Amino acid sequence: MIIGLLKEPSGENRVALLPENVKTLIALNVELIVESQAGTAAFTTDFEFEKAGAKIGQRRDVLSADLVLGINPPTHPELEDLKAGQVLMSVFQPLSNKQLVEKLMSLQITSFSMDNVPRTTRAQSMDVLSSMATVAGYKAVLLAASHSPRFFPMFMTAAGSIIPSKVLVLGAGVAGLQAIATARRLGAVVEAFDVRTAAEEEVKSLGAKFVKVEGATDDKSAGGYAVEQSEEYKAKQQALIQEHAAKANIIICTAQIPGRKAPVLITQETVGNMAEGSVIVDLAASTGGNCELTENDRVVQKHGVTIIGNSNLASTMPLDASKMYGKNMVNFLKLLIDAEGNLNLNWEDDILANTCVTHAGEVMSPRVKNILFQTETA
Repeated sequence: MIIGLLKEPSGENRVALLPENVKTLIALNVELIVESQAGTAAFTTDFEFEKAGAKIGQRRDVLSADLVLGINPPTHPELEDLKAGQVLMSVFQPLSNKQLVEKLMSLQITSFSMDNVPRTTRAQSMDVLSSMATVAGYKAVLLAASHSPRFFPMFMTAAGSIIPSKVLVLGAGVAGLQAIATARRLGAVVEAFDVRTAAEEEVKSLGAKFVKVEGATDDKSAGGYAVEQSEEYKAKQQALIQEHAAKANIIICTAQIPGRKAPVLITQETVGNMAEGSVIVDLAASTGGNCELTENDRVVQKHGVTIIGNSNLASTMPLDASKMYGKNMVNFLKLLIDAEGNLNLNWEDDILANTCVTHAGEVMSPRVKNILFQTETA
């Protein structure tokens, strides 16, 4: 089997595999063809890929491979050139991209979306979302610190005492927990909010205070993700969050619901009540943002508050982010490659079955099917 590695589009600095991953895959009896300069933005040269055993080719060569992988999917015209039965593996965001899913179905392409890996113990080593969220949570705090006019830690100086910054983290998933840990290491006083009751213990273990809103719906069948809440709960949540947000110097927004618009947790009124010089970093910007005033991929100033909308902070740390993504990818590929290096699609494997979006013109993932096509099947 030939595996092709795509170069990512402009603005994306990561690469789906590094040379160390190529070595591992070649040991599994597969061939690798890498698009020329695929790793340049991640500080990795073609020579390093060749030294690891890969061949360097043009994009058309990579797109003709048996299994094509990347982080961002190919363009729609490029998808048209793929053959029925080819395997495509990247981050499709299928729960919010019905048009792409239908395109893949119509072209008879077997597609695996790495952001659809189930959040189970066995699949942890393949969980791209968690890996990239770790990077984003860490970088969000550093970004906030670089824009803030205040120190994070408390200082006792001859010129007087400097009080620590107050940081509020909205959403205590992987990104939120990493943000908490990083802010605490920098010496800030941290509070965190999450609708999932299971998050309270984790937040406290990192030395932060948990902002608790009673009455949350905690759906265990959601696989660890947040779920839609009642209007009554939303009203209580809004009031409590606004109270804590108005006192914060830094707010890190990470709250998202798969397949839905991000919940608005910081209103325009709240931003107006925050101290001038405060900073909001919104990691949910691409799905609407947790802050009402967030603009995706932009840094704006509103009411004296800096609001940074960036859902792809992992791209700003391309080397380590690529290392993590590549390791996740290799662990997943091992499920698909048999001893002779051929493709082996075992639909009895729950990880493979749940990660697969389309195969032979059908939607395979129960999660994608239920959320994206529930109206038609109801």
